[in-house]
This record gives sequence, structure tokens and C-alpha cells, in this order.
Amino acid sequence: MNETRTLQPSVCVIIVSYNFMPWIHRCLPSVKASIQKVTVMVIDNGSQDETCQIIREQYPWVELIENRDNLGFGRANNIGMELALNRGFEFLFLLNQDTWIEADMLGKLVDAARKNDTYGILSPVHLNGQGDATDFGFSEYTGIKNREEAMQLAEEITPFSFINAAMWLIPAGVIKETGFFAPIFAHYGEDRNWVLRLQKRGYKLGLVKSAFGYHDREARPVSREKYFYSEYVYFLTEAVNPFYALSKAMAYSFLAALKKSGQALAAGKISDCRAYLGVACRLCKVCKSILHTRRETWVKRK
Repeated sequence: MNETRTLQPSVCVIIVSYNFMPWIHRCLPSVKASIQKVTVMVIDNGSQDETCQIIREQYPWVELIENRDNLGFGRANNIGMELALNRGFEFLFLLNQDTWIEADMLGKLVDAARKNDTYGILSPVHLNGQGDATDFGFSEYTGIKNREEAMQLAEEITPFSFINAAMWLIPAGVIKETGFFAPIFAHYGEDRNWVLRLQKRGYKLGLVKSAFGYHDREARPVSREKYFYSEYVYFLTEAVNPFYALSKAMAYSFLAALKKSGQALAAGKISDCRAYLGVACRLCKVCKSILHTRRETWVKRK
């Protein structure tokens, strides 16, 4: 009697780490316990704690790549994605270091991806570290407050305009077509830009309602410095938005920052006026990189 064997899709899990120790013993064992067998790469961004030593000694099945410097989320992930593509993996799963996953999660994502090739990204439901609600960012993007609300979604896969890249399953072919994260983004913004580029090519981002992972972070008050950095990242994302012609991109980024500066001045908020001028100047300084990114990420890939 002949047996027909179905080979498991090859999945490479890519984790960018920086001072990974608070989560390492929850994150890595959860991936190891996955029903869907995977290869795991950790791209370390110059951790100052014992992350690399712990991985070498306690997790020898993890492929560890050590960067001397902190390259940021996007550039470090690009290293892992390029290696995974060169080795012929079918799917890549980008996983934040402050997360862990349920044992059946990856299998459900892979099964959904194989049946629905219009989706370029599939995400599980992001629960918080306690599991009693959804992660605050995920909740903001989707409107889903807990596990029960997720399970009440009408379809197994629901499209959303954006879910952050804490847990993304991406078919290798989609990355080959869309390209890697744009290196113009040092920290934050790279995932939103990548989703826009994906959508420009006709793919969707979807949530698999029966797949669950945990994102262990807390909502904290945003400092003034972080607020204006987030404003810079927002305007930078608009500057390289693939849905915008160059004139519209400049209006929604550089000119919009100047407008906010003027509005702050009119309201007597001198410090905010200066801060938005600083954002506009910062955008001017990376003008060449903006133009290069727009050209590079609009290239039709095969």
C-alpha cells in the first residue's frame, strides 16, 4: 500500500532582539512547542545583556546572528528575510521579542495562507501579556477588545487596513514581489510603509480569528520627545506613500509639518511651533533618501 505524504510548508521564524532577557524564556519555548515545525532565526541588535550567551547555551536550535550595532527593526529583519528567501523557505513569520504564541497558532496561519493567496500578510489575534484582553495597539487598529470578540467575527479571515508587525506571516513570494523594509525608517513606520506597498500591489492584510499570540507590553504615557518623533515618522510615511504622486506626498508631509508649525504659532504655542519646524527641517535633510525610497519601492518586482 502506497502512502501519500503531505510535506509541511517550510516556515522561518525571524525574531529581532535587543536585550531579550525579560521575554526569552517565554518566547523561544513557545515557538519550539509549535505544532507547525519551524526554523528559528534571532537577529540580535547588539544586546547589552546576556541575550546572546543564553541563546548559545540554552537554545542551540536557534540560529543566532549577532549585529555589532542596533540596526533597528526594519534593517535587522531585512537580514533575516534575505537569508530565509535565499534558503527557499515558503513562509516567513516575523515575531517580536516581547511575544509568545499558542501551539496551534502558526499552523492555523499557514493553513489560511495556503487557501487564500490574496492575503500578503496574515496576523493572529494579539492578546496582552495577561491574556485577559487584546493588546492596546491591536485593539486600536481592529476595534477588537478580547478573545471572545475575535471569535465572533463572521469569517475565519477578516481584512484590516493595518495591524502592526508584532506577528506577521508572509509568503516568500510576496516579499520577493514587494521588497524588504525601507531602510529610511530607523525605528517605527517601516511596517506601515510595507503594508501600503503590499496593498499597492493588490494584496490584503488579514486577521485569522482562531489564531492567538500574546504581546507583553504596556501602554505608557508618551513623552514630548517621543510624540514629536512619532509625528516625524508619520510625515515620513506620507512622504514615501506609494499611493501618492510626488506633489501630494510633499503636501502631506513637509508642507503639513509647516502648517502645523504655523497653527501652533497662531495658538501661542511657541515650543510646539519650533518642534514642528524641526520636523520639517528633518524631512528636508532626508529629501534625497525620500526620493530614492519612492523610486526603489515603486519598482515592479518579479
